[in-house]
Amino acid sequence: MFDQFFSQISFVDVFNFCVFITFSICYTYQLYYVFVVLTRKPPKHVAEKNHRFAVMISARNESAVIGDLIHSIKVQNYPQELIDIFVIADNCDDDTAEVAQEAGATVFKRFNNKEVGKGYALDYGFSCVRDRYADRGYEAYFVFDADNVLDVNYFREMNATFDSGAKASTSYRNSKNYDSNWISAGYAVWFLREAKFLSQARLTLNTSCAISGTGFFIAADIIEKHGGWKWHLLTEDIEFSAQSILDGIRISYCPTAILYDEQPITFRDSWNQRFRWAKGFYQVFAHYGARLAKGTVTNPKGKRFACYDMLMTIAPGMLLTIVAVTFNAIILALSAAGLMSTGIAIASSVSSIFFCLFNYLVFMFMFGVLTTFVEWDSIHSTTAKKVRYMFTFPIFMLTYIPIALVALVKKCQWTPIRHSISVDVAELSDAHSQKKGERI
Repeated sequence: MFDQFFSQISFVDVFNFCVFITFSICYTYQLYYVFVVLTRKPPKHVAEKNHRFAVMISARNESAVIGDLIHSIKVQNYPQELIDIFVIADNCDDDTAEVAQEAGATVFKRFNNKEVGKGYALDYGFSCVRDRYADRGYEAYFVFDADNVLDVNYFREMNATFDSGAKASTSYRNSKNYDSNWISAGYAVWFLREAKFLSQARLTLNTSCAISGTGFFIAADIIEKHGGWKWHLLTEDIEFSAQSILDGIRISYCPTAILYDEQPITFRDSWNQRFRWAKGFYQVFAHYGARLAKGTVTNPKGKRFACYDMLMTIAPGMLLTIVAVTFNAIILALSAAGLMSTGIAIASSVSSIFFCLFNYLVFMFMFGVLTTFVEWDSIHSTTAKKVRYMFTFPIFMLTYIPIALVALVKKCQWTPIRHSISVDVAELSDAHSQKKGERI
């Protein structure tokens, strides 16, 4: 019986089985994250004192939205004398600097066409602050994108996290424009899933999170130690996270500090942004992957799993799907051309391609449904759109496959996305407060 069974197994089956086992071993722990979130409450901190913060905003041609962000900072339920706002007007050819200054920010204009990107702009901003305002005694720096707006209790909640001893922390990332179309909804669900089922689980389990583009703080002594912002890969946020975890620094998360972010609404903008992210993740993996793998063994106890988790975050897991699909497609092409035997190999390849893509879609659909229902009241849209976009979310995620493939072979330059959506932050804050049964 066993001889008959093994005689029907081709090398294609063996390859596909190995890919499946590898993927399962690497990422099954994230299912445990879901269980943790659904069964345990995250720790909550209460601040004993208010701390002094500086806000860093890198902006390039963001005159349409930056005033909303600055206003949302100015109306915080937190002592305004403890918050200073700095805007780096980076290679702007509009009136971003003037709008930001009129709204109450201190503006640093930067013109540099050789060192392009948010990382370089932040480094310039930190240099200006450290040179000109060192006497103000900032204890931590917040980093936001110009299109963000903040819940009115954002600083109060993040201050509690900082006061608890966190050296860096990310926050709850919601979206301004979930219901613009299936693309913006796809982003929104992904970031809600990241906040709820990754960051919150890590917080509850006392391991390290990762900062994700915007809505985070970093303790001033870390910036002083490195002499500014010294992370300049395409995904400078993930690079900082990898370096911090290697250094044994735990990145925290504050689920009650709510930030609203604007998402792209055209596929072209979405492609360009996610292409940069994919390329940046490859860069971080190339620079830090080996050290993170080593850190899973050599880092002090209690900090090894964070290295493994970050390694899985930056590892090109999408490539496993691409490799499996490509391999089986090649087998099909060779069989069709008569260059190899047909029969079992063709059947195995066809079923494997279908299996990989179908499983990926089902898995993403389940995550989309789970995230939407768990965060239902936090999503600002109609019931009909929430249900509709649960079905489009896996399609949105499927488009990552060609993006990840192209990012392997094509060069990428940092390019900003123009933002234009203005929102009433009071309405967003009020909607969220009603969900929690309190009035902000």
